Amino acid sequence: MKYLLAIVSAFLLVSCVSTNSTLKNVDNTALRPMVKDKAYVITEYATDSKYAYDQDYPINIGNIRENQEDINIAYYFNGIEGPNGEKISFKKVDTCCPFPTKNNTMGAGTIGIYEVTFEDSNKKTTLYFNIYEKGKILCPKGFSIKKSLAEAK
Repeated sequence: MKYLLAIVSAFLLVSCVSTNSTLKNVDNTALRPMVKDKAYVITEYATDSKYAYDQDYPINIGNIRENQEDINIAYYFNGIEGPNGEKISFKKVDTCCPFPTKNNTMGAGTIGIYEVTFEDSNKKTTLYFNIYEKGKILCPKGFSIKKSLAEAK
């Protein structure tokens, strides 16, 4: 029964996937940043205000296996902070937006939706992540590169 449920679920996911990807910022030549002290050493800021805030412009940290998602997302968040150096916390709240990809055996990927909160603030924001495709890993607008890592370049 579980096997049948898995097959039906996989079929439904694939059948909901568009044949064309809507992702706008995929770059298969992009390199993942260096990791230092369990954090990505992010060196550049995004110039596009849609970067990370729009499902079509996610933070593309792929091509990684699904079981590596949590650690790579943590590396990303460990490399940034609030605009004034505030600590941030994050949690995955949902997935959305199936798209076709060659980087998954099912032929489809989804975008992870993360809620980010800022220390000593009620401010919350949502960021989108893609673990299946590569792209330049940048610091989105409204955040800053963690100073201790920026100096470590």
